[in-house]
Amino acid sequence: MARLIAETPVLSGSDARRFEEAISNVQPLSSERRAEMDAEYKSFTSKVTINI
Repeated sequence: MARLIAETPVLSGSDARRFEEAISNVQPLSSERRAEMDAEYKSFTSKVTINI
């Protein structure tokens, strides 16, 4: 039997302001950082084996 999914909390006050500010100032990843992250991901996935 499936469990109920909890309601998403509503942000208010300083948390809401901080979230709005963070969302409005999103900085895109540089191509160098994206390449680093891709290399890290490939390194990790080459070491992990998932058996289902």
